[in-house]
Amino acid sequence: MEQREHLLMNSACVSAEDDVDIGAAVEDDLGKSREGSRTDDEVVQREEEAIQLDGLSAAQVKEIREKAEKHAFQAEVNRMMKLIINSIYKNKEIFLRELISNSSDALDKIRLLSLTDETALAENEELTIKIKCDKEKNMIHITDTGIGMTKDELIKNLGTIAKSGTSEFLNKINQMQEEGQSTSELIGQFGVGFYSSFLVSDRVIVTSKHNNDTQYIWESDSNEFSVIEDPRGNTLGRGTTVSLVLKEEASDFLELETIKTLVKKYSQFINFPIYVWTSKTETVDEPVEEEETKEKDEDTDEEAAVEEEDEEKKAKTKKVEKTVWDWELMNDIKPIWQRPSKEVEENEYKEFYKTFSKDYEEPMTYIHFTAEGEVTFKSILFVPANAPRGLFDEYGTKRNDFIKLYVRRVFITDDFHDMMPKYLNFVKGVVDSDDLPLNVSRETLQQHKLLKVIKKKLVRKTLDMIKKLSDEAYTEKFWKEFGTNIKLGVIEDHSNRTRLAKLLRFQTSHHQTELSSLEQYVERMKEGQDKVYFMAGPSRKEAETSPFVERLLKKGYEVLYLTEPVDEYCIQALPEFDGKRFQNVAKEGLKFEENEKLKAKWEALEKEYEPLTNWMKEKALKDQIEKAVLSQRLLESPCALVASQYGWSGNMERIMKAQAYQTGKDISTNYYASQKKNF
Repeated sequence: MEQREHLLMNSACVSAEDDVDIGAAVEDDLGKSREGSRTDDEVVQREEEAIQLDGLSAAQVKEIREKAEKHAFQAEVNRMMKLIINSIYKNKEIFLRELISNSSDALDKIRLLSLTDETALAENEELTIKIKCDKEKNMIHITDTGIGMTKDELIKNLGTIAKSGTSEFLNKINQMQEEGQSTSELIGQFGVGFYSSFLVSDRVIVTSKHNNDTQYIWESDSNEFSVIEDPRGNTLGRGTTVSLVLKEEASDFLELETIKTLVKKYSQFINFPIYVWTSKTETVDEPVEEEETKEKDEDTDEEAAVEEEDEEKKAKTKKVEKTVWDWELMNDIKPIWQRPSKEVEENEYKEFYKTFSKDYEEPMTYIHFTAEGEVTFKSILFVPANAPRGLFDEYGTKRNDFIKLYVRRVFITDDFHDMMPKYLNFVKGVVDSDDLPLNVSRETLQQHKLLKVIKKKLVRKTLDMIKKLSDEAYTEKFWKEFGTNIKLGVIEDHSNRTRLAKLLRFQTSHHQTELSSLEQYVERMKEGQDKVYFMAGPSRKEAETSPFVERLLKKGYEVLYLTEPVDEYCIQALPEFDGKRFQNVAKEGLKFEENEKLKAKWEALEKEYEPLTNWMKEKALKDQIEKAVLSQRLLESPCALVASQYGWSGNMERIMKAQAYQTGKDISTNYYASQKKNF
């Protein structure tokens, strides 16, 4: 009971105003009643008092609307709201999920700020989300004690969105509708969840107080919006209340059981307490009326009179049933990553992934582990089913915001440069460590030596997770989505190059459609073959019809076909695999195993044609080729230009010349490009 009273003393209750369009006043004295709870009559009385103190009369509401700054929504916002309302109308309940998610983000921000600014929580140390339904006024209020918004932020955050986001959202919705998939999960991905409020509301009122500004009211009917300073002053302390004036057909969302069910459904993995203002019936002791205690029989004997005198000294009560209102906690579940993996169901992992990643699809795979040693931390990592949009936009400069770092269950940031290497920028997950310092800035934490240890272990666990995928799942799903990332990893990650090389897949001459790993290639190598042969080209057809592979294929050697622009870079960064070096068949150095008889025959041919090769080098093609030699690689083609060992192959030259930022002034580029070829 003491704990509940303490909770109530530190809570803020949203109460309805006189006018339906202005939302809730926040009471400062919730819990001051004797038992920390109120009956229906007490609630009405307290709310009337709050209206007298903090509320706005109908005349004041009218005056506010006349004086408020009117703004038109950005064209993209109007378009986005129409998209949301027209495409997601079948699943209106998601508005609550999105508003809870926004509140959670606001609480994360103020908690992070409080780690380095001790005054950040001065107005209110409580970090909660509270939801209250007001049937009489047809409203729902969602209040958080998060960071809040200034006037400028209200206009910017709720009135504008990126144009590119609208286009992508429209394209994705059209694609999913064509495929017959649900579009309701898309909103969170594009950061436009707030506008889902208009799925159920005729009008939305946002009251917000930021530490650096006064309290403001933002109001909209979805056609335009207005902003004005709140004449009630600072009633929130800090945070935001979103008040929804519900449409007639959305009245079901005013039912307590409906709201409680939805909150439990969407808040299971939110790391802040979420309360719903709810009622329950309790049996309590109440004083008995004086008339009821009056003696009915005055003709009692002296002994009975003495007993009655003793009983009158005690309070006379009776048992009665009362409706009691209180804040009920909806999400008291321990964070999923803190629970032993054997106690977590597979479906819980999938739901958690959808909640924190805002992805509408289930993950391709996941791993839940506890790392121990120099640093101890718990983590869950996920590979999404599809590559995130813009995966390679600003590759290497864009921060990885898919890994959320917690220190002792406190969210710190998802805004690190180096939480995961660049090539694993698609991995999503959470990391929670007790060993990292809590009260330091993000910049200081980013330089912490233990983060490097964490990063190293995350990479190893990620590669283990990928390696455990079945061959079919890996080839059909993972490689199609993230194959380029693995190739970039071979180029960039020297310490894990061997592990990554085992994950590579390429087309080969062994099969027309199936991809092969390097391990499979080595297993199929001919006896005496000491090199892995590869041919790079813009397509498989060009690679397999190239003059360079004629004799190799005739002799039964398997050739890797590198058809992606990054492939040749990848193989060049890989010195060897399983003791076998790589040989680009478009470069010099290609030799076949020969016996003494064949060797002598070849030397005789070279001597016979020496006058011709010398003439070509010194006269016919002077200054254009490095040398002219007899070829062992050709079968039907009369001749071919072969790159020198350190020059560019024809394929690499094509790729480099196609670079968007190619200027011709780079010294190393000019060196490789100027290398003469062998004829």
